[in-house]
Amino acid sequence: MGFDALSALRASGQWVDLLSTRQRDVLGRLTEEEVEILVRVKRMLDEVAPDVQGHHEFKVL
Repeated sequence: MGFDALSALRASGQWVDLLSTRQRDVLGRLTEEEVEILVRVKRMLDEVAPDVQGHHEFKVL
């Protein structure tokens, strides 16, 4: 079985199930290296985000 990008994103804490089917289809085609980059970027963004943030202020990925 090949690399499952959506499972890897879920395992890293990304809320991919809140995205549309078309968005999940795009993410599902990512390579392992692309997922690693996305997860790293999200982690860096989370590190500089305020402790409390309204959900209307950002789109979850």
